[in-house]
Amino acid sequence: MSLHLLLPPDGIADLMDRWPDEPRVYQRPPTDLDLTVTPEWLYEWIDTGCVPADEVAAIKAPAPALNARSWTTNGRTDAVRLRRLYERGHTIRLGNLQRVMPYIASLTRGIQEETGYSNYVHAFLTPGREQGLRHHWDQQMAVIVQLAGVKRWELWPPVVEAPMREHLESFRVWKDSYLDEWRAAGPNRTIDLRPGQSMLLPRGWVHNPFNAADRPSLHLTFAIRERTPYWITEKLTGGVIGELAFRRILLPGDIHGDALPGIVADTRDALVAYLQGLDPRRMAETLRDLARTELEYTT
Repeated sequence: MSLHLLLPPDGIADLMDRWPDEPRVYQRPPTDLDLTVTPEWLYEWIDTGCVPADEVAAIKAPAPALNARSWTTNGRTDAVRLRRLYERGHTIRLGNLQRVMPYIASLTRGIQEETGYSNYVHAFLTPGREQGLRHHWDQQMAVIVQLAGVKRWELWPPVVEAPMREHLESFRVWKDSYLDEWRAAGPNRTIDLRPGQSMLLPRGWVHNPFNAADRPSLHLTFAIRERTPYWITEKLTGGVIGELAFRRILLPGDIHGDALPGIVADTRDALVAYLQGLDPRRMAETLRDLARTELEYTT
């Protein structure tokens, strides 16, 4: 199993069977992940200059994230410049490790086999007493795996319900009053995540993570892309492309004229008829196969 590299048995049971709606912290035994993905390993990778430039972010609160020109030369990652940013207090986020590291790719595929959820991994290297990202929420459950140092997480319950994909992303629906309210009330809980601990962070939970200690911090965020009925809806309706009636042309005059409401009604009725003709058991088997193999963003 791959999940056992991230979570102890009770954490795996929570993720697989209960899907917590509030953060939970677990003590995990040392695993191959702790031995493989170390700060030294990632520093060495950075120093090679092999990190894909478009998967790097350099963030130092309260300033906005830097432009890629800050760590690239001729469009490629410049190891010296990136290391200098880190030494100046910037958190270095190394994104989508599953695309560039075979070990992580194998791990994430194993997680997908076990859960039916595609997933991706970001690494966050934060210098001592520094902060990268500030208050925000995410669109999917995250498994936060602390590998070195201590990361402090100030947490607040969701202010929006069940965000997903672009729907209800924090930066899209942000209100300045949120920040005032959170600061006035103080965190709902504060967690100092230490090496050997993992945290399940449900989607929508507001978090303000920072390094409150002197030592550098390294954690991995495994974003677990939740399946929803919307995903089933997409797959159910996606097959209509095979029906000729759904590939016929809508004339410009139909779109701008009085005929469109009738066309909408006819299309709705045709779609209902198509869906009623599907075999739920056969479709369920197709969905299971897709859940285990799709690598694109799906929820």
